[in-house]
Amino acid sequence: MPKKSKTINVPIEAVDEDIPELVDIESGLDGLELPPLIDDVDEEGETTGVLEEDDDVQMKELKPIKEVKRKRRREDRMDVDETETKKEKPTIEMRKVPVPPHRYGQLKENWVKIITPIVKQLGLQVRFNLKSRNVEIRCPENYDNKTNLQKATEFVKAFILGFTVDDSLALIRLDHLFLETFEINDVKPLKGDHLSRAIGRIAGKEGRTKFTIENVTKTRIVLADSKIHLLGSYQSIQVARNAICSLILGSPPNKVYGNLRTLSSRLAERL
Repeated sequence: MPKKSKTINVPIEAVDEDIPELVDIESGLDGLELPPLIDDVDEEGETTGVLEEDDDVQMKELKPIKEVKRKRRREDRMDVDETETKKEKPTIEMRKVPVPPHRYGQLKENWVKIITPIVKQLGLQVRFNLKSRNVEIRCPENYDNKTNLQKATEFVKAFILGFTVDDSLALIRLDHLFLETFEINDVKPLKGDHLSRAIGRIAGKEGRTKFTIENVTKTRIVLADSKIHLLGSYQSIQVARNAICSLILGSPPNKVYGNLRTLSSRLAERL
């Protein structure tokens, strides 16, 4: 059976509230706001008349946008060119060794002996900067071996610390040699006469104690005031440093000599 549709009785006043009010054409359209009229239409379908008023405004807005884009492109090109030039430039490494005033005379006398092995054997460039008072060593272009630069730096540094040119040349010829520096105050804080007495104990009468330590341990020792510089292999430097420290702490020289002989014999057996 078909369902019967229900009829709802709505009052006329409720229906009239939803219906919009009619516009009276005879009274005129002065109170209403109408959209602007479009004058003409081109062949391509673009409107004119309304756009003519805003042409100047749109052109002014478009010009700065184009200029900004051009600037960005130029900056990008400049960045690319700068990166290419940076990649093309080779990096030249340099080392600087400062020279104290009391070594100017020795450096001037032995300058030819110093630069000859650096230039001929290692193939590096050397100069003495008069303004900064530094010995500058650098690699030439397309020079791959960086270890030679470190060898030359250690060679010049050893000479400036007080070693002779012949002893310093061992750093270039041999690879297992090193430099080590320490102060007497690192072992034991001493001042005045106590410090000078410790330096005398290390040197010995006419430098005999220093020479015996050098000969037994096969090292080279330089006493520069309260600083002690050692040149040799790692194990030899360790033995010589222990002997010097025992002298600073007050051990008698004969006992130090006996300990050196036993240690040197052990090192010889290992080698």
